[in-house]
Amino acid sequence: IEYVVVDGEVKIVDESTGRIMDGRRYSDGLHQAIEAKENVKIEAATQTFATITLQNYFRMYNKLGGMTGTAETEAGEFWEIYKLDVVSIPTNRPILRNDKNDVVFKTNREKYKAVIEEISKLSQEDKRPVLVGTTNVEISELLSKALKLRGINHNVLNAKLHKSEADIVTEAGKPGAVTIATNMAGRGTDIKLTQEVKESGGLAIIGTERHDSRRVDRQLRGRAGRQGDVGSSQFYVSL
Repeated sequence: IEYVVVDGEVKIVDESTGRIMDGRRYSDGLHQAIEAKENVKIEAATQTFATITLQNYFRMYNKLGGMTGTAETEAGEFWEIYKLDVVSIPTNRPILRNDKNDVVFKTNREKYKAVIEEISKLSQEDKRPVLVGTTNVEISELLSKALKLRGINHNVLNAKLHKSEADIVTEAGKPGAVTIATNMAGRGTDIKLTQEVKESGGLAIIGTERHDSRRVDRQLRGRAGRQGDVGSSQFYVSL
């Protein structure tokens, strides 16, 4: 959940993206304590001489600009911090994705049961590829165990399987493929759909809970329905 041991080094896992943070070390001797616990070489402690926030760092540039698929929700922040306007560019092809309303449950247990049922139905009966978004690595492993018990083949994308990431994403658009991903943003690889999948309704996105920011929710939704493809998305929430 917090770190992984790779090639004799303790590497921190970013809680929100599920990716390895290279070169980052815990301070106050915590990293050395973990190295001792994991029986790897104990490196010298690092010392911080100065820090700067990213916002202030960027403000040192004369010109600022950028492009992202999810800036619209943060327009107020861009103006407040950088005095930058956000302009929405219309999509190249009309969006055919069906964004369904959230399904709300009383308890977590009922929610995950419904998620497993939906994954099973979409992948086994409808033969649609399913992308399941989770907010942390722990939940992705929990879902993976539940799917194994049901005998549903699937791939898990998180810090532990960092290397095979692109291959997993490439496979994610095949009929009946199930992929569980922690905070799935662009990941640098498009999920390509086969003709058969397009006819059966495209990629189905299932969010196992709402993220802390609406922007990340939209990133997950945006994995389906790219370039005019069909697809659907739905979030499962528990009180």
